[in-house]
Amino acid sequence: MSERVWDILVNSFTSILIPGLTATIPLTVISFAIALVIATATALVQFAGVPLLKQLARFYIWVVRGTPLLVQLYVVFYGLPDLGVLLDPFPAAVIVFSINTGAYAAESIRAALEAVPRGQIEAGYCVGMTYAQVMRRIVLPQAMRTAFPPLSNELIALVKDTSLAANITVLEMLMATQQIISRTYEALPLYLEVALIYLLFSTVLTWLQHVGEKKLAQRGAERG
Repeated sequence: MSERVWDILVNSFTSILIPGLTATIPLTVISFAIALVIATATALVQFAGVPLLKQLARFYIWVVRGTPLLVQLYVVFYGLPDLGVLLDPFPAAVIVFSINTGAYAAESIRAALEAVPRGQIEAGYCVGMTYAQVMRRIVLPQAMRTAFPPLSNELIALVKDTSLAANITVLEMLMATQQIISRTYEALPLYLEVALIYLLFSTVLTWLQHVGEKKLAQRGAERG
């Protein structure tokens, strides 16, 4: 590696990392938090089996999972202005990532809900619990423990997917890298550098996932 390229990488590291801390991470956290609310509500609607609401939930999941995330970003940011709906890049990205991740996470939570033994649910009714109490005290705690690994995977995937926000002018890590490349013409080393930073973020989240899984397993063993 030439001295010039090394100097570019050293000087650009902070310029790439700062957008990661100020844009990529906040975009991920906000989007995932909203996605969890959407996913939980969608999964509960399906689990409850209310015909119309269940069909609406399935339609939402079908549309989102059947269309590319990049196209969804374009529809919201570049398409909605045709209808008079103007959104800034960051809020537009939050909306799209929340809706997209929510659809995938909803299936993980639904599967976890259905994995709870029916006998426990019936036992809750037998002791006089309402439907809401059964869900809050029996079903959801167990389901969330089961759904924790796939939801963690969705979070890690979302960190990487935020790179697509560069296509709607969100100044995150990839866009910052592209701006540096436009000045230095050193594409390969700079793309490798931003890839390593994404890898660093993903590695930290993977470690946190393992820690969380161990703690949940310990709590499950203590209750068992």
